[in-house]
Amino acid sequence: MTGPAPDRIVDLAIGYMGAKQLFAASRVGLFRALAGGPRTVAEIAAETGVSEQLVRVLADAMNAEGLLDRAEGRYSLAPDAAEYLAGENDLGPFLTFLNEISYGHWLQFDTTVDTTTPGDLKMDEGRWATFMAGVMRYNALHAAMLARDFDFTPYRSMLDLGGLSPEFAVGALRANPSLTARFVFAPMATQGIEDALAAAGLTDRASIEPAETESAAPGGDHDLVMVNHVVHRFTAEQNEVILRNARAAAADGGTLLLLDFFLDDDARQRRIDALHAGEYFVIDGTVVYPEAQVRGWLEAAGWRVRDVLALPGSPRVLVADAV
Repeated sequence: MTGPAPDRIVDLAIGYMGAKQLFAASRVGLFRALAGGPRTVAEIAAETGVSEQLVRVLADAMNAEGLLDRAEGRYSLAPDAAEYLAGENDLGPFLTFLNEISYGHWLQFDTTVDTTTPGDLKMDEGRWATFMAGVMRYNALHAAMLARDFDFTPYRSMLDLGGLSPEFAVGALRANPSLTARFVFAPMATQGIEDALAAAGLTDRASIEPAETESAAPGGDHDLVMVNHVVHRFTAEQNEVILRNARAAAADGGTLLLLDFFLDDDARQRRIDALHAGEYFVIDGTVVYPEAQVRGWLEAAGWRVRDVLALPGSPRVLVADAV
């Protein structure tokens, strides 16, 4: 055969098949059944209560994707599967959200493309619980990746402004015993922050001030300001205000961590950001903004971008200095 091959197109077109098998494998406990070591199809079936036929289908699919290894008829966990599908950092709640909320919502995407109108979530109490559990587990992954890739040790006073999850600040506090944190979050988040701090034994190193993100003006002289998963939730005008208020709370020379998904202008767009641009809009009409536009807001607010961190499996972080 001459000319280009169709592999990339076919792999992309059938990608949902692998995703659905991943969701099912997580749901039935296939990965956790392998947490103790290699097992046969029959042993996995006995552990999960799933037929041997479907265990073989799921296990082979996960082997094809590299999440399971296979040798002499026995399956075992690849290192990333052991960490994020069968261990303490199990992304199971996030996969449940994708399967039960997001996947069905994407069936409305053609209408969204044709009308520029988000889909209908049709939420009830149970679906909201699934939604929030998944979002918070995904945020916990982002927080872990940030704590791994950014050095928090030089800082002493941190403001966490308007984020969705306390896990980012908790990770920073764990990384630096000399750091204190000030949360200025929407009032509805107060209880979750209190619970997270108590569970981590960090209550005495943090304060909480409820305030609506789009209008909060915390002030202060912080050497580190975090604005996590805020930008995509607000309009351009609101983001300009938020970033000015964040700058007014920072000491000269202080550092801003602005975490979100962004559309870039590179020769090849970062895939995870582009996919979330569709996800966010079809879910509720929120926007993944172009990085160039966000940089303009930052410059106007008194921030100068000095670095960009592309966190694995997570958003990017624009690291900026207060000038």
